[in-house]
Amino acid sequence: MKQFNDDNFVLETEVAQDLYHNHAAKMPIIDYHCHLIPEMVANDHRFKSITELWLGGDHYKWRAMRTNGVDEKYCTGKDTSDWEKFEKWAETVPYTFRNPLYHWTHLELKTAFGITKQLNPKTAREIFDECNEKLKQPEFSARGLMKHYNVECVCTTDDPVDDLHNHIEYAKHKAQDDPIMIPAWRPDKAMNIEKPEFPKYVEQLSNVSGVSITKFADMVDALQKRHDFFAEQGSKLSDHGIEEFYDEEYTDSQIETIFEKAMRGQQLSQMEVRQFKNCFLTVMAEMDADAGWTQQFHYGAIRDNNTAMYNQLGPDTGFDSIGEFNTAKAMSHFLNKLNMKGKLTRTILYTLNPCANEVIATMLGNFQGGEPGKIQFGSGWWFNDQMDGMIRQMNALSVLGLLSRFVGMLTDSRSFLSYPRHEYFRRILCNILGNDVEKGLLPYDMEILGRMVEDISYNNARRYFKFY
Repeated sequence: MKQFNDDNFVLETEVAQDLYHNHAAKMPIIDYHCHLIPEMVANDHRFKSITELWLGGDHYKWRAMRTNGVDEKYCTGKDTSDWEKFEKWAETVPYTFRNPLYHWTHLELKTAFGITKQLNPKTAREIFDECNEKLKQPEFSARGLMKHYNVECVCTTDDPVDDLHNHIEYAKHKAQDDPIMIPAWRPDKAMNIEKPEFPKYVEQLSNVSGVSITKFADMVDALQKRHDFFAEQGSKLSDHGIEEFYDEEYTDSQIETIFEKAMRGQQLSQMEVRQFKNCFLTVMAEMDADAGWTQQFHYGAIRDNNTAMYNQLGPDTGFDSIGEFNTAKAMSHFLNKLNMKGKLTRTILYTLNPCANEVIATMLGNFQGGEPGKIQFGSGWWFNDQMDGMIRQMNALSVLGLLSRFVGMLTDSRSFLSYPRHEYFRRILCNILGNDVEKGLLPYDMEILGRMVEDISYNNARRYFKFY
């Protein structure tokens, strides 16, 4: 019987162990998509407790706690202490067997704090105190943790109206061994024309860009100015959170009419919303292509399902789910349109619904060319960044594309303790390859296999994004 969470955790064969320990483990991390707060990196934030570091903003844990019957005040409440919140999480952890949270929790405790005990109500106080004591040490600051995990570069998620003050100041003053922090362009608020706050957002965009926005063409000019500003701060990457792809035809005059209606607060039809989003994403994609950026599309989420809790807590608090969208044709039309114009830049496609894994894996091959892995199938995302989800994603990519050209893992996280997700991914990757060698499905060629693992872990991303 294997020991839980030992040095060979997940690694079932000697080949897998060799690949991980001698190849994957040593590679730096390029975390090209996350939700870290740039201010915390810039100011090298010191955490007052393991609760702040671990439970603050972590809607994965909140969902598990709610499912376990924990009262909301112990998840997001303002009147409960750090210990009370941690205690409730510790009570929940034994119930997370076979949920990725169990693996992540103990990988994080082990790799960050050297704690190998299982977290449960009996060990909670001891682990809480030990973690808090260690957090007082300088190496447990935000940047200290990033260095500990060998993070070379991190891309935050930033709105076009953001002034990027923290990125600018950080770039000026960071030490040579500090990780690089790069902003990534996330214009969702500018796209979501159906939201009641859209006119107010356009006003913000106008103010920050210095462009008077009275029509959609003005909005594009304002966005171009902000896009240029992001580029000046090192950005080479955009990201779009969309429910699905859109291929509804439109004319410029129709888009102007739709924009004017939205600015007057008038109700838009579903068709008008979809026409606008198709136009908007096309304009953004062309902007990225002209700048030589990479674009990302995260699609397939139904967000904010629980209106009562949304009204209480706002977005990104653990009330989203996987959606079903018949989007393959629209995705094809969108990519084809850009390709016909010569405006299809490097692209990463992520699906929240694993039923679409093979759809995306085959879609990639339609638009490849010019550079290795130009169109990428993004790693298992959100509900799929767990063992089964990552295996399914990599299997689909392997069978229908080139796993060797894959740009690998990202944290997609708000926590400075989430970097073991890269380790988890690398262990799973090495185990897949090791098992194939063991079964005689791949040759025992450690030169090729080792290079493949190092490429997927780091080298491919380094070459692909062209950040530096």
